[in-house]
Amino acid sequence: MKHIVETTDFPRTRESLREDFINIGLKKGMTVLVHTSLSSIGWVNGGSVAVIEALTDVVTEEGTIVMPSQSTNLSDPSEWGNPPVPESWWGTIRDTMPAYDKHYTPTIGMGRVVETFRTYPGVVRSDHPAYSFVAWGKEKNAIINHHSLHFGLGEQSPLGVLDKLEAFVLLLGASFENTTAFHLAEYRIPYRTEVQKEAPIIENGKRVWKTYRELSFREELFEDIGADFLQVGDMKVGKVGSARTYLFSFSEAVRYAEKWLTRYDK
Repeated sequence: MKHIVETTDFPRTRESLREDFINIGLKKGMTVLVHTSLSSIGWVNGGSVAVIEALTDVVTEEGTIVMPSQSTNLSDPSEWGNPPVPESWWGTIRDTMPAYDKHYTPTIGMGRVVETFRTYPGVVRSDHPAYSFVAWGKEKNAIINHHSLHFGLGEQSPLGVLDKLEAFVLLLGASFENTTAFHLAEYRIPYRTEVQKEAPIIENGKRVWKTYRELSFREELFEDIGADFLQVGDMKVGKVGSARTYLFSFSEAVRYAEKWLTRYDK
């Protein structure tokens, strides 16, 4: 916190952030998938709450704000590597891990803004135990409802709906590596590796350890995809507070990633 204060030229506020969002092109009525890094903005009076309030001020309830709210720790402990756990623990972990509940299961590794937004008034969350999304605004139910357990970032996920709604992506201090939209492109190329995942969910009122189908994702390529897309895409680049920020078309980004991945795999 001391470093953030020392490197911030003036306090960021709900009002200053609102102006920055408008200047970069965010508008009333937009549907936008938001990725954030709170610390990159500088010292914010009100922290994550002020960021969310500024976003809702600009987009208004005529638009929709969406964020990934992943809980990928609800998974088979045999796959854990950060940190790994002893094999002798695996059975106990599987037997006792609390089932996913969209109302109170916390996010993991998503940042303070998402975790605050998860409980913000009017926000709804999808049912996927690992790859859920949260949304607020006009199209929230259309985006969040009917999230398929299988292929949780594919066509039958909120990403598929965002593509149809001609949404935008806002990277607020976040890198292209965090661009969840690129995952949708992974389902649309011929070179895919399917895997099985597991998670505890509630089914017919009972906790069950559920197996579902998924792809082996390649997030390690996303930074390169984004850097190339930056050179050719219709992208607005600016600052929100101290954070380098990008605003661009969701569908255009997915189409570019699909072409990029197809070329990469040939």
